[in-house]
Amino acid sequence: MKRFRRCGAFFSLALVLALSSGAASPLSAATIPAADAQLKAAVAAAPSTAVQAAGDPGGATTGTINDVPVSDAKAGVTVSDVANQVGQNKIAINFVWTLITGFLVMFMQAGFAMVEAGLCRVKNANHTYMMNFFVYTCGLFAYWLLGFAIQMGGAAGNGNLGGLQPLASEHTVKIFGATWGLFGGAGMFLSGHTYDVGVMVIFLFEMVFMDTALTIVTGACAERWKFLAFTVSSLFMGALTYPLFGNWAWGGGWLAQLGANLGLGKGYCDFAGSGVVHAVGGVSALAVAMIIGPRIGKFNKDGSANAILGHDISAVLIGCFILAFGWFGFNPGSTLGASAAGNLRIGTIAVDTMLAGCTGTIGAILYMWLMRGKPDASMSGNGLLAGLVAITAPSGFVSPINSCIIGLVAGLLVCFSVSFVENVMKIDDPVGAVSVHGTCGLWGVLSVGLFADGTSNYGGSWNGVTGSVTGLFYGDPGQLVAQLIGIATLIGVIFTITMLINLGIEFFIGQRTSAEAELAGLDIPEMGQLGYPEFALRTEVQAAVA
Repeated sequence: MKRFRRCGAFFSLALVLALSSGAASPLSAATIPAADAQLKAAVAAAPSTAVQAAGDPGGATTGTINDVPVSDAKAGVTVSDVANQVGQNKIAINFVWTLITGFLVMFMQAGFAMVEAGLCRVKNANHTYMMNFFVYTCGLFAYWLLGFAIQMGGAAGNGNLGGLQPLASEHTVKIFGATWGLFGGAGMFLSGHTYDVGVMVIFLFEMVFMDTALTIVTGACAERWKFLAFTVSSLFMGALTYPLFGNWAWGGGWLAQLGANLGLGKGYCDFAGSGVVHAVGGVSALAVAMIIGPRIGKFNKDGSANAILGHDISAVLIGCFILAFGWFGFNPGSTLGASAAGNLRIGTIAVDTMLAGCTGTIGAILYMWLMRGKPDASMSGNGLLAGLVAITAPSGFVSPINSCIIGLVAGLLVCFSVSFVENVMKIDDPVGAVSVHGTCGLWGVLSVGLFADGTSNYGGSWNGVTGSVTGLFYGDPGQLVAQLIGIATLIGVIFTITMLINLGIEFFIGQRTSAEAELAGLDIPEMGQLGYPEFALRTEVQAAVA
């Protein structure tokens, strides 16, 4: 048995080395017949059916060379069979890892719903929950129709998931002798040649990231957003604005090519989406909130703000814990694999994620304690989320110490930002979404260009540039420039496109619910259709105004 295990380990190692290096190996054409003979000897030494029938409480006889599928039953197991099994095992591990982490990210939808509804008044909780529920459907449908093709249609070449070769249609433009990706073209409806097992895995994973970005906007616009306008806005975001930036950063587009084409570090780097997911969601939330205006009673005539307290802080903090749990899918899952190509770094990424959330919470609690005399529960939750948002982009590239610094800065930054958005910009954001996801998302993007320490090694390159991602503090100022270009694109391009789309929705549909509905509770008008007396609704509105 020991000889069999050593033999199996030898062949697995030799096959991996041969496949990865392409150099001469013991599995050259001249030695394959001898290797086949040794495999047959290993088959003979494997546990017999009688041995396995006795049970295997310690796991010593389950899973042997006899479990390797053979292509020719007469020939028995061959080197080719073992090689194919080794390759499929690697891809299978990565498939399972990516799918499970995608499921975790999907569960974050429940956390967002609880945080947003808890920070709203009870009369509007139903409307807020419904937006969080329906945005999943809106986003998924729009992304399946068009968004996935725009974002990932040219993303072929990912060895973790089998190559993703069907996704090989990137629309490009040539400027100054260099080719720049603009948007993808393969994958609409997941049909034709994109009806592929690897494409399905990356679709699911990228889809739940997209839906996270869409959910951010519902928080900033809660308690006064017309449901039809919310639906149309979410469809546009899932089909166009989010996928565009996603392509530029992750799908082979021009931001990722800043390193290869201009020598700016490894190009724009955003490991798990501080920019692609959170900042896109944050700047989109800012644009819509500016159009929709504040809730009735939020600001006085002199411009001073009134606190409008949420109805359930327990839901808020439980929702934050759900989100923190889901973040273990968000960040470690963004390796898109657990086997080969440096993916064993998933443990470091998970620890970095925990630590940044921890120090983000500490930063927010200390700030509120010093400034207000006691910690604030809702701001403590936002501090946790701020740290998690900020570490999302650099999580694959930084050390635990640096992740603590990044999270602490985010915890302080979110407190400053919430006050600035409300008191200086005069924008009503019931949950602090613009600050948590927009401000701290941009900080996360910037922190890659500062703190990336050059120790990660994901297959020897990133964005097609050999070497590891390294920031300014570790010797590469070019990476910081690439990150700043990404930030400028988020603020200048994505914000502008979102603003124009939602101004169009404002013109044709109207973004805001009626004043009567807002005062009485956004779900009250539907009760009128079910026989709820109209005079009762008017009475409630008059009482609220009084």
